[in-house]
Amino acid sequence: MRPYEVIVIFDSAADEASIDGTITRIKEFVVTKDGKTGQVEKWGRRRFAYELKHRWEGYYTLLEVTMDATVVADVDRMMTLSDDIIRHKIVRIPESVAGRARPAMNAAPAEEAEPEAVGATA
Repeated sequence: MRPYEVIVIFDSAADEASIDGTITRIKEFVVTKDGKTGQVEKWGRRRFAYELKHRWEGYYTLLEVTMDATVVADVDRMMTLSDDIIRHKIVRIPESVAGRARPAMNAAPAEEAEPEAVGATA
């Protein structure tokens, strides 16, 4: 299981109910494939820098999910076939950012014994 961020741009003409329904379908699909869903951030309507599919505005949403790499293609296909979604991007979050940093292979042990002083008398 790997953590991913899914950025989705919905059509600005879509209403809140259809946006929430699509987000719910994506989350339910990930859960049925033994994944986990995290936080959903709705960024709202924003203007594009250039025209996308004859539109100048879109509704941005960010989803945090944890799923197998094999499920990513299925989620990608599901979002490609949705009529409300203009664009989407699935980005794998690096292990260090996701809070799963592994210790380095050649890292020194956490606690080392202090060397004894040579020639010291007590």
